[in-house]
Amino acid sequence: MQRRTWVALAALAASAMVSQMALAQAKDIKIALIASKTGPLEAYAKQTIVGFNLGLQYATGGTMAVAGRKLVVIEKDDQGKPDVGKSLLAAAYADDKVDIAVGPTASPVALAMLPVAEEYKKILLVEPAVADSITGDKWNKYIFRTGRNSSQDAAANAAALDQPGNVIAFLANDNAFGRDGVKASKEFTKKAKVVHEEYLPVGTTDFTAGLQRIIDKLKDQPGRKFIAVGWSGSPTPFPKIADLDLKRRFGIELATGGNILPAMVAYKQFPGMEGALYYYFGIPQNKANEWLVANHYSKFKEPPDFFTAGGMSAAMAIVEALKKTNGDTTSDKMIAAMEGMSFDTPKGKMTFRKEDHQAMQDMYHFRIKSDPAFAWGVPELVRVIKAEELQIPVRNKR
Repeated sequence: MQRRTWVALAALAASAMVSQMALAQAKDIKIALIASKTGPLEAYAKQTIVGFNLGLQYATGGTMAVAGRKLVVIEKDDQGKPDVGKSLLAAAYADDKVDIAVGPTASPVALAMLPVAEEYKKILLVEPAVADSITGDKWNKYIFRTGRNSSQDAAANAAALDQPGNVIAFLANDNAFGRDGVKASKEFTKKAKVVHEEYLPVGTTDFTAGLQRIIDKLKDQPGRKFIAVGWSGSPTPFPKIADLDLKRRFGIELATGGNILPAMVAYKQFPGMEGALYYYFGIPQNKANEWLVANHYSKFKEPPDFFTAGGMSAAMAIVEALKKTNGDTTSDKMIAAMEGMSFDTPKGKMTFRKEDHQAMQDMYHFRIKSDPAFAWGVPELVRVIKAEELQIPVRNKR
């Protein structure tokens, strides 16, 4: 009788332990989504947030759960300020007990956040901040990035612009995004001649003086002359460049990458302009993009934009990693699952490179067409620049 009692008690204890383990396993997976919801990059942040939530819906088949664990997104506004972003990420890890963080919008904010992820030993999936140094000399093993980096932008644009006889002056933001972008562009420019670099602050409203300095450097140069613009935030320099009628007056052409649709309204004044971009809703042909375009039109009555696709890509990467770990958010398990991991996105397949956790991805060589059906200049595909063609160097020192 005594023996049966002990067996029964042991069985109850084991059952309780299993139940507790199951309960622990079923705890919500918390994800901090940190973006510049206010400030010059507000439009980018809002797109990222929309895309991320749509991506979770798509990747989980509408359940918003992985391995029986509900996905909970906690949004935070870093206001585009590095010190705010840094403190928000620390609070997300320490106080909100988030398992994973995603963001931010701006490269200077991302650079401030990287050491926090290392301190708390938690994953920070960078989307869409672009600076090379994020997965370069400032990188640590807890950092992954679905967004493209400056070198991917530069290598893709060089495929369209770097030709003998071309002369280039750069106009970019005076921050990590702009300076890293120009540095990478110069590295990938092997045949064209670079004559000037002009850096202006995010939020600049009067581009006259900066553009005049560029004109002075380019106007008397022989060959085909380009002002190559790498710009984030609002306002943009494109309307002023169009007003100056540089091609007719000085033979100076505009060259730039993709941007959000409102910024690309000015592109309509530059038909035939070529460059390379990260995403345009009409270019990729795959199921994820078809779903994104259809559902975005249905919900918002307009197409998804540049950073919407990025947000969705980040969400799909997280869900894929969680499926691989069966919902285990332990950082070591997540890192092991994500290194070398390939995953679907609205752009097609991406792969996290093991050496620096940068997502390797295709880019698109485009030519602008002025189509009366659209308010913006339409980037028509010239060709897909495959990820393996870009030859992006590993820049971290670890």
